[in-house]
Amino acid sequence: MLYGALYAAFGVASPFWPKFFEAKALSAQQIGGLLAAAMLMRLVSGPVVAAFADLIGSLRLVLAGCAIVAAGAAAALLGTDTFVLLLLAALVQAAALAPTTAIADALSVNAARPQTAGRRLEYGWIRGAGSVAFVLGTLAVGQLITSTDLAPVAWVNAILLIAAAGATAWVPRPVAQASSSSGLRSAVDEVFAVLKIPGFRSVMAASALVYGSHAMHDAFAVIRWSDSGLAPSTISFLWAEAVLAEVFVFLLVGPAMLDRFGARAAAVLAAAAGVVRWCVAGLTSSVLLLAMIQPLHGLTFALLHLACMRLMRAVVPITIAATAQAVYAFGSGLVSTLLTLVSGALYEAYAGAAFIPMAALCIVAVPLAWHGFARRRARSGSFG
Repeated sequence: MLYGALYAAFGVASPFWPKFFEAKALSAQQIGGLLAAAMLMRLVSGPVVAAFADLIGSLRLVLAGCAIVAAGAAAALLGTDTFVLLLLAALVQAAALAPTTAIADALSVNAARPQTAGRRLEYGWIRGAGSVAFVLGTLAVGQLITSTDLAPVAWVNAILLIAAAGATAWVPRPVAQASSSSGLRSAVDEVFAVLKIPGFRSVMAASALVYGSHAMHDAFAVIRWSDSGLAPSTISFLWAEAVLAEVFVFLLVGPAMLDRFGARAAAVLAAAAGVVRWCVAGLTSSVLLLAMIQPLHGLTFALLHLACMRLMRAVVPITIAATAQAVYAFGSGLVSTLLTLVSGALYEAYAGAAFIPMAALCIVAVPLAWHGFARRRARSGSFG
């Protein structure tokens, strides 16, 4: 319920915010500045709020509060028309939304710890449901909006975020998490405690490189394919392939692969898949070859994410689980932001060949994944 509401809210709004702001008479430059400012706000807010949630030992309460604040900001966007007020509301929503996924992952990874009496809940099932909800949210709001009326983007987003806040009441409380266990540690202390976990920095670097390598694809794949003469229907099919592969890995293949081969092998495979994916994307725009590599998104994103969550479950103490999730997200978010800024210049200079440096990033990630995901043990067990 939580992931369904939360990710449906993302699906409703994320693809359409730029068009929503354009309908508010903002210029392209203003829209770009607003979105960039919101991205920077998320980078700062995520770790700080997640560390605060760990410090007070109340992940569910903080998550619910963030969702409600974000819903209020979405509602405020409806009645605001000036750039300054729109920017302010967007920054408030960005600050409130940034820690929600980290805290939700901390809660769900804890809930997915090995259970007794044969009862087992896989994190991949939960996250996969979120991916499905994102797609359904995008499709649903597409039936409600028109080229001149983008209001449903904001009010449906607000309703779903309120539903997500309500769903936190049914989420299991993290075992052994209490504010007294954190004492007077500051948010900075929490972050340093996470970074001192053996192998965590290598895992953070490997995941940031592989996730960041998607920046070129996200920003310029459609432009490259369109310039190569691919029809919009073909481009939609290629994107759908990637999303379906992501859901397939989250729900079915990923958990089984982790159980069979371990998180280290899964992470190395994800990085290697990135090398293949971006090399092919940079060298050709053949529909057949693109159709063959798009499902690799299930490995470069979903399988790697599952491997990282398996690590979190094994080596991160519950008392700093939300902080660890936020630091992990911060690394990939920062690298993705920087690579997005660089990708424009690279694509302008080298066109399709600009994908090759993204493959190089995945090559660097392979040894980092091998080292960071080496077999380790913690109070909760090993992750292989």
